[in-house]
Amino acid sequence: MKARPFFLISLLAAYSSSTFAQQDPTTTPQQQSHMRRAMEQNGGFMQGGMHHLVMPGVALDQKLDTATHTITLRIGPMNLPANTSHMKMPQPADLVWTISLTGWLLSYHPHLVDASGNPVPGTVLHHVAFWNENRSDFLCPNKEEHIFGAGGELTDWAQIPGYGYRAQKDDRIRVETMVHNPTPGSYDKAFLQIEIRYLDDASPAPVKNFYPAWMDVGSCGNSGYDLPVGPSEKSGTVGVKYDGVLLGVGGHMHDYAQQIVLENTTHKETIATLKAKTNDKGHLQYMPVVTFYAVGGQPLAAGDQLKITAAYDNTTGKPLRQGAMGIVVGYFVPANDAALAPLRHASKTPEHHMHDMKDMPNMSHDQ
Repeated sequence: MKARPFFLISLLAAYSSSTFAQQDPTTTPQQQSHMRRAMEQNGGFMQGGMHHLVMPGVALDQKLDTATHTITLRIGPMNLPANTSHMKMPQPADLVWTISLTGWLLSYHPHLVDASGNPVPGTVLHHVAFWNENRSDFLCPNKEEHIFGAGGELTDWAQIPGYGYRAQKDDRIRVETMVHNPTPGSYDKAFLQIEIRYLDDASPAPVKNFYPAWMDVGSCGNSGYDLPVGPSEKSGTVGVKYDGVLLGVGGHMHDYAQQIVLENTTHKETIATLKAKTNDKGHLQYMPVVTFYAVGGQPLAAGDQLKITAAYDNTTGKPLRQGAMGIVVGYFVPANDAALAPLRHASKTPEHHMHDMKDMPNMSHDQ
């Protein structure tokens, strides 16, 4: 599928997130702290009841090219045996990317390679998700701010002219990665590589700040849910706390999806209807994108209630545990950028995380 002028179609192609209740002996205290962080802050994006071993030896490498204004992140190596589901695959522990500059992140270009740089099929990536540990989500402040996600389709997040995501030096971006390998071939040393274009800090600012908007049928709770047999719908709501505009929206669903609808119930207005594209077996191929920035954005006001409704038709004849998600995701530009400043906060230290883990030893990563 061709890259869209708007990035959103790539977001989280399959967000059933990983768990690490069974920890590998090689897991470091810092890795364990990020597991705890995911329990505490991002339970809403995790599936319950899944337990994975930790894949040893996976690291995050960062390279900064000031000539091209590109940050290259490389995550790996990952050993991916053939015909292995995400339930049976050991998963990488959460990693931290520490932002090395103050400026704006403009675009994300993910792909998979082997140790020699040869392409690896994107289908082995179940998902990757980036969370800013130093900012709370503006719709669901009980969660960290989700700034980037991708799944097996690896579609680029293209630059939106005139807009960027504001990053500050030393921001901690927690990277969650889940892999599987439904192919008949094994990959011994696979790497996820992401090129991120950026702008240096400048005054006056060369672009306007946007904020990722995550609107979920789970509201501000768990994203994954059980999918019953046959046609079904699930709805959730989130409240808008700031005036501003949506630049556009895309959707994330799973197999047997029909559509997802975003409504402003305060104004009795349908903002977008995103119809899923599936094959003849019901397997999801892609979700469409609706953009509003050509007309100045879709207005939202503080106090508006947004309703998200996901429709599925599960033709397997059996319920699918944690088989569905319904997420509309977009970029929000506030009318008053300073009003969102209080969402910034200090990241918890690894020592603090470890103390939390001792207090809650029976929690799994996905709760």
